[in-house]
Amino acid sequence: MENKDVLNKEVLLEVKNLKKYFNVGKGKTLKAVDDVSFVINKGETLGLVGESGCGKTTCGRTVMGLYEATGGEVLLEGKDISKLSNKEKREYSKTVQMIFQDPYASLDPRMTVGDIIAEGMDIHNMYSGDKRVKKIYELLETVGLNKEHISRFPHEFSGGQRQRIGIARALAVKPKFIVCDEPISALDVSIQAQVINLLIELQRKHNLTYLFIAHDLSMVRHISDKIGVMYLGKLMEIGESNEIYKNPAHPYTQALMSSIPVMDEDELEHKNRIVLEGEITSPINPKEGCMFASRCKYAEDVCRKVTPKLRELDKGHFIACHIK
Repeated sequence: MENKDVLNKEVLLEVKNLKKYFNVGKGKTLKAVDDVSFVINKGETLGLVGESGCGKTTCGRTVMGLYEATGGEVLLEGKDISKLSNKEKREYSKTVQMIFQDPYASLDPRMTVGDIIAEGMDIHNMYSGDKRVKKIYELLETVGLNKEHISRFPHEFSGGQRQRIGIARALAVKPKFIVCDEPISALDVSIQAQVINLLIELQRKHNLTYLFIAHDLSMVRHISDKIGVMYLGKLMEIGESNEIYKNPAHPYTQALMSSIPVMDEDELEHKNRIVLEGEITSPINPKEGCMFASRCKYAEDVCRKVTPKLRELDKGHFIACHIK
């Protein structure tokens, strides 16, 4: 994807050394998110990718405030969300919204579409009476649904339509930042591109900022300005979208990129599929060293003993690797 014409490079969200650990019993700790840092500018999208279990959804939920961080900071427009007053937390819940992965599970089956969309508006006392109904109609139209859908229930809609309802619900409180937690993974392939295009259109229209969590690298490329690659709680590589796709530097990123399907025969001939071998390191009470070392063909002794820190390869392109 070519970078969108984002003129305003003001930082909206800054995540500093974020940690989210879970106590799993018997003195053991699962380090789901471990020392992750990134910045998202206003109007931009950071795509956060990695295999299932890498911690990307936990990272998104911690940024949302759904999980309390174990350590580090989440700064929205310079304010640490862990230090917000009750009034500020209420405002934060308007400013930051989430689109969930499963459009079937994230909508209350007992509520009408109108009430689902208006739930946030009602909590924050934004509209009432005719203005409330008018706003619901506007939101339905914005996401490609019809006015008559207002009185229907979620089970009457397809997966793609349910996700559009979820998007309308997120938009209802006029957020600045939206965490998109694998919003297309549960949808048919034919519908995925439609939802991606809708999100891009809404971003341009409302100057929205996204954290887009996904494992489908081909789709992430179309919406993201920057890409962050996670592996077992660690951020392995981050940089501009085009740079990451054209010049992946970390061995794990290279393996992920090699798995993207290609249609062009010439490109297919030159494509070198990287198959990862070795055992996956446990994120429970991990030892010092690179989490990817057990599967990396370039690993040396230092990789198994010292945890690599993010370092800048080129302008804006960072990698956590001793060897590359």
